[in-house]
Amino acid sequence: MTVYDVIIVGAGMGGLFSAYELIQNNPSLKIKIIEKGKKLNERKCFVSNTQQCIRCNPCSIMSGEVGAGGFSDFKTILSPSYGGWLQDYIGWDQTQVLINQFNEILEKFGDQTEIKYPDDELQQRCLRHNLRLISSPLKHIGTDHGRIIMKNMIDFLLDKGVEIDTEMDVKSIINVQENLFKVQTNKTDEECRKVIFAVGRVGNKFIEDYCNRNGIKVYSNHVDLGVRVELPSVIWKEFEDKIYEPKIQYRTKTYEDTTRMFCHNSRGYVVTENTNGILTTNGHAYKEEKLKTNNSNFAILSSIHFTEPFNNPIEYVSSIAKLSNIIGNGNVLIQRFGDLIRGRRSTESRIAMSTTIPTLKATPGDLSLVLPKRILDNIIETIYALNQVAPGTSNDDSLLYGVEAKYYSIRPQTNDNFEISKNVYCIGDGSGITRSLSQAGAMGIYVAKKILGNAER
Repeated sequence: MTVYDVIIVGAGMGGLFSAYELIQNNPSLKIKIIEKGKKLNERKCFVSNTQQCIRCNPCSIMSGEVGAGGFSDFKTILSPSYGGWLQDYIGWDQTQVLINQFNEILEKFGDQTEIKYPDDELQQRCLRHNLRLISSPLKHIGTDHGRIIMKNMIDFLLDKGVEIDTEMDVKSIINVQENLFKVQTNKTDEECRKVIFAVGRVGNKFIEDYCNRNGIKVYSNHVDLGVRVELPSVIWKEFEDKIYEPKIQYRTKTYEDTTRMFCHNSRGYVVTENTNGILTTNGHAYKEEKLKTNNSNFAILSSIHFTEPFNNPIEYVSSIAKLSNIIGNGNVLIQRFGDLIRGRRSTESRIAMSTTIPTLKATPGDLSLVLPKRILDNIIETIYALNQVAPGTSNDDSLLYGVEAKYYSIRPQTNDNFEISKNVYCIGDGSGITRSLSQAGAMGIYVAKKILGNAER
């Protein structure tokens, strides 16, 4: 049996960029990536404007080569301004260096996207209305172009001898002796000297179970709960043209809670995500003009920070998402903003009369039967606040899909190398530390450097 130097669990951004850094600097390493989803060119989501989610297992939106990034709009945030907390662990400057390296690798494999920079005038406009626009240099590579770039990277890794096994689900990791692990999967057992967990948000339960079995302390993150808004793209066109992603924070007057508008998809699509059988919403956008829509979409989420004695925020948010699926007859819900304000459910006929044509087949309903009052109050207030800087946001025909939830994985206790136990590393969104493509890739590079012995600290 081959004993691998490193087995990486998960072929998302963190896993692929770890493998790249390792093999690029030490071509003699034996590296295997194990991924429970499909190969990139085999990943397909059958959801469309006319068809509901058929609950593929695993979900092709969330799992497979390139991870959730494979069906994202492939925004790359080129500073530590947002997109995770890696800078809290290794410092701002080192995080910036790694993000720059991440961007250089994308360019090596074909990315030629123009960088959008922060805009002072838009920041000032938002501040006049008690809105905080958080800006960073960024690229919108697009779902279509992102997949081409990442296919080039995957081909490079394969040519260098990295093995990538898809549709292989890891069941357990056993430390059989010092510096030797047995990785048991649904197909075969493998042995290695080091393990990198790069399982993404969808692997949260996997990380939690591993930590519980091995006595590793974990910390709960906050959770975000809200809706995805869809409206005509002309409403936010000025922001999209100048900075592409208007990421805006707001402190509500009613409760002084923090909400945020983010994950903006210019002329994109609303999509569903299947996490352990529970459907939530998200969005993505293509780069090619022929693949664009007339709508833009974005999330509005309200942050929830639980304190003792409650310590299971993911279960709380999952139960609300599950309730929306029950009311939606196995699907996510859609509601016109005007119907929500008037206290009535949306119907097929009311949705059909909307000037915003939905890009996702969802079940018309009433989000007030699902979302807690405080969360719903925050969302409504935020929509009216956003209307001050982009008039038309609070139109009756703006569509709200629910629910959207960001679980943010628990954070295992880790050392400076991001080891959760000796020779076992945890990176990317599955670590609870990152929540963007660029920071997940940067964290993967950092851990690879640590394994190679040349990371700064």
